[in-house]
Amino acid sequence: MSSEPEHEEREPGLRPHRVVVLALDGLLPFELGIPHRIFGRPKDALGRHLYEVVTCSIRPPGPVQTDADFAIHVEHGPQALATADTVIVPASYELGPVFEEGVLTDELAAALARIRPGTRLASICTGVYVLAAAGLLDGRPATTHWADAERFQRLFPRIEVDADVLFIDDGDVLTSAGVAAGIDLCLHMVRRDHGTAIANEVARRTVVPPHRDGGQAQYIHRPVPDPQQASTTTARAWALGRLHEPIQLRDMADQEAMSVRTFTRRFREEVGISPGQWLTQQRVERARHLLESTDLSVDQVARDAGFGTAQSMRQHLQAALGVTPTSYRRTFRAANNADVQVPSGT
Repeated sequence: MSSEPEHEEREPGLRPHRVVVLALDGLLPFELGIPHRIFGRPKDALGRHLYEVVTCSIRPPGPVQTDADFAIHVEHGPQALATADTVIVPASYELGPVFEEGVLTDELAAALARIRPGTRLASICTGVYVLAAAGLLDGRPATTHWADAERFQRLFPRIEVDADVLFIDDGDVLTSAGVAAGIDLCLHMVRRDHGTAIANEVARRTVVPPHRDGGQAQYIHRPVPDPQQASTTTARAWALGRLHEPIQLRDMADQEAMSVRTFTRRFREEVGISPGQWLTQQRVERARHLLESTDLSVDQVARDAGFGTAQSMRQHLQAALGVTPTSYRRTFRAANNADVQVPSGT
């Protein structure tokens, strides 16, 4: 693997994080554009981009065919992969032996070999086949489009496939479900890098929710529930308004005039996870926001987010984010104090 980046070196701390997007024949133009849209937004207070986004091919610069009736001209060859801090592989419908047999072509293997050790890797939808065929997901959790998950699992039995989630963050390797889940994944990476406030502003400018509830289960076709009893929206809105209070499953079910059993079933059908899992997710998000944006003590944040005690919040943040509340605040308050901003343009 190459160890010499080819992009211009700047003063330490000023160089933007370089995201290299690998464009393969048969790619989906929508998914190719997601990283450029999400990572191309944030700037710091001096107008400097926090990310630099580059598209490359596994061949010398030139045309790459899409799954539409047009090709795109890619300005960079595989050498760009050696300059990446993050590599993203969008979906492609022409992966050939990668998709059919789970093996890389010589050309693709040679391109991936240029990636430096320690580079963050991510895939959108069936782009996960590339990471899997390269052996980068063996023994690790991963996801892909729900309609393709069973086949993917058969082809790569050593991977722990989870078809219920929108994306999986396994540290240095991240995978996402189909199409729009790539937006969720890229926003998550911005959130991980620069905090909730920056990710939320990018989402606002992109006119998408900063965080979608649930997983892929809500998008899988199932018999439609009785429309008069289908929605659990009122219960979710009620719970979000009182996260700081103890909330029982019975309380949420009462908001919809359902039995606990019916409410739980409806909730899973609509959101993709249990009410308890959803509540924990919302409380983690509330805690993150308070840790980033206020000077409240950790004990007070825990109470306001509904965890009750600092120890309980610490356990949940450690499980969800891999860090303690104090470490999280130290990291992202520093970023916010630098007045990182997003440009007002579209």
